[in-house]
Amino acid sequence: MLRHMKRHPHESRGTYAADFLVIGGGLAGLTFALHAGTSGSVLVLAKGDESASASDKAQGGIASVMDEEDSFELHERDTLRAGAGLCHPDIVRLCIQSGPARIRELIAWGVPFSRQRAGRRFDLGREGGHSQRRILHAGDITGHEIMRTLARRAGATPSIRQEPHKLAVNLILEDTPAGRVCRGVYALDRKSGRVETILGRCTVLATGGAGKVYLYTSNPDVASGDGMAMACRAGAEMANLEFVQFHPTCLYHPKAKSFLLSEALRGEGGVLRRLDGSEFLERYDRRGSLATRDVVARAIDFELKKSGDDCVLLDMTALDGRFLARRFPNLLRRCLEFGLDMRRQPLPVVPAAHYFCGGVRTDRRGRTTVPGLYAIGEVACTGFHGANRLASNSLLEALVFGHLAAQDAREWIRSAPPLRRPPRAWDTGQASDSDESVVVSHTWDEIRRCMWNFVGIVRSDRRLERAARRIAMVQEEIREYYWKTLLTPDLLELRNLAMVAELVIACARVRRESRGLHYNLDCPRPRASERHDTVIARRGRRLSRAPNRAGAFTWP
Repeated sequence: MLRHMKRHPHESRGTYAADFLVIGGGLAGLTFALHAGTSGSVLVLAKGDESASASDKAQGGIASVMDEEDSFELHERDTLRAGAGLCHPDIVRLCIQSGPARIRELIAWGVPFSRQRAGRRFDLGREGGHSQRRILHAGDITGHEIMRTLARRAGATPSIRQEPHKLAVNLILEDTPAGRVCRGVYALDRKSGRVETILGRCTVLATGGAGKVYLYTSNPDVASGDGMAMACRAGAEMANLEFVQFHPTCLYHPKAKSFLLSEALRGEGGVLRRLDGSEFLERYDRRGSLATRDVVARAIDFELKKSGDDCVLLDMTALDGRFLARRFPNLLRRCLEFGLDMRRQPLPVVPAAHYFCGGVRTDRRGRTTVPGLYAIGEVACTGFHGANRLASNSLLEALVFGHLAAQDAREWIRSAPPLRRPPRAWDTGQASDSDESVVVSHTWDEIRRCMWNFVGIVRSDRRLERAARRIAMVQEEIREYYWKTLLTPDLLELRNLAMVAELVIACARVRRESRGLHYNLDCPRPRASERHDTVIARRGRRLSRAPNRAGAFTWP
């Protein structure tokens, strides 16, 4: 149960948990909280602690222009090239030019970015798709160091309260004379099993991605697409969900669950090889092992299907062992735990679902098409990544939009339509405990296998049609089970994964070309007529195309 519920002094009706309600405790959510906390109370709901987020697992670093040999123009060019014609140039410029200020802020807060031995210069790395060294890192545990610093700072900020082990269920909407407004969220408390009504003067989705919709993923277990599914059910516009990035190099080992081998390994000279030791990426892209992730993942997928092998090899043995131990101490240690020494033997790797370039559609301030609702981080589609994310641009986007959304949210809470009446408490109706939990686990597995086999790295019209039919049947089964059964975390996540699967399939079927991360065997080339975002929204139980509008969203 929430410890502090308070009435906002400017409201005559209703009870607010905080001025700013943030759902998600990763980098985007905590960045927003730290900036908004100077203007009001902040409540951060998280499914676990900060170590459970994808942000904490980020190894490579943050891409930003911090060297005199680099430039904003070069970083913009690399981002636009990776995005395959769908990046929004104004958003790319905004994020990249805001980067150095956000990095300096992290440094001031205490993030220990690695520096060169000789002096004060940053030890900048390089990754696939980057023309310069511009990746700031903290050893090979960058995300962990950033999250540790931000969590400590948020914990010491009196205006910020963090509530772990809360699973958002549905957004709370109210019809006002000015239109429908988001007022907060119903959330399941893991410990008590109760669904709580939690209100905020504005609500921020920072729930991360949905990699768990696929059978093989680098994502943590919390990445079940909760924010995307809730926003869609609330009528928010969704965009570009056909563009799912598969990281090329997850460790292939029976005991290495979701263990990612950073792209920085290839950036420092690692080479991908077939099991017979031969290189193959030069056949697909002149950049070889430093090609962008869409190219590398698709090349590995093609090679594995052609050869029948289970994996390919990431070879680091040509690099000095002392350098590897100094640059990648944690990766080296973890691999040694699995009996693999990257200094002496190539590492077996396979692609795995990694990052969603699409999500809840937002403008340049983080606003969604639902007034009072913001979306930041991987849950959002800002236009920054286009059809394929450039390596290490994700943490940059989370920082920039966490800051921008907080600035806008301060203005929103001053002028938002007042709460007219308290929302209804959660009603369980005739729902009862289930004695058939096998239904949830079986359906979860079925969704993930269906998505991996039919909506994965390479798709076809026939595969997408088959996936759409099967997911539609699963959705009906889940709806029936959901209303008859008391909520559990597993059931809640299953419902959300099914919704995300439906969204990905719908967007993929609409795009009649291959571009970036979306590759369809039946239309294998990009088309000029398809150079636009895929925008869809839910109307009742059906998904339909929405107009591809530009500019800011108008709120009451």
